[in-house]
Amino acid sequence: MAAPPARAKADYDYLIKLLLIGDSGVGKSCLLLRFSDGSFTTSFITTIGIDFKIRTIELDGKRIKLQIWDTAGQERFRTITTAYYRGAMGILLVYDVTDESSFNNIRNWIRNIEQHASDNVNKILVGNKADMDESKRAVPVAKGQALADEYGIKFFETSAKTNLNVEEVFFSIAKDIKHRLAESDSKAEVPGGLKIGATNPVGGSAPAAPKSACCG
Repeated sequence: MAAPPARAKADYDYLIKLLLIGDSGVGKSCLLLRFSDGSFTTSFITTIGIDFKIRTIELDGKRIKLQIWDTAGQERFRTITTAYYRGAMGILLVYDVTDESSFNNIRNWIRNIEQHASDNVNKILVGNKADMDESKRAVPVAKGQALADEYGIKFFETSAKTNLNVEEVFFSIAKDIKHRLAESDSKAEVPGGLKIGATNPVGGSAPAAPKSACCG
């Protein structure tokens, strides 16, 4: 009997799972679509349950495969999303700078993270829709920065529409996670030289990403 074919070497050094968390309508899906596909749409379709995209980037000479999950923000879907916290390495907490209630709910989302995610998960605060006219702004930049400082996390204001800081947000959290994983690598490695938190030891590629909703 012929020997089974050898598995192809993974095309990345680290596989990082990210979550987009926040109320419905803050633009999580638009941020994901802008980062993964470089596109933007003004139509609003609520994400039902879970959607994800994949993009591979390069940081410090390492290939990082980002698997980015877009979670539904509605209260009735939170029971679906809680199962996805545990495997997350990084979480983007997104609010709408023109919607104060979405900003106030960030504390509730952080409580959910503390309850369901790992203790060392990286977090970043994102104030989206920064392109909107200042007359419509409900959350000042200083208020967003103060909340981020309170929790000891980074803060960015973004616009999926104009592509303001979208790349910067994802690259920033990916870089922080990579550094954390690299520190773990230096302390211990899986037999065979496989990096902890890196390539899947059983090989194989991630499933194709389903079609993304546009805003939600």
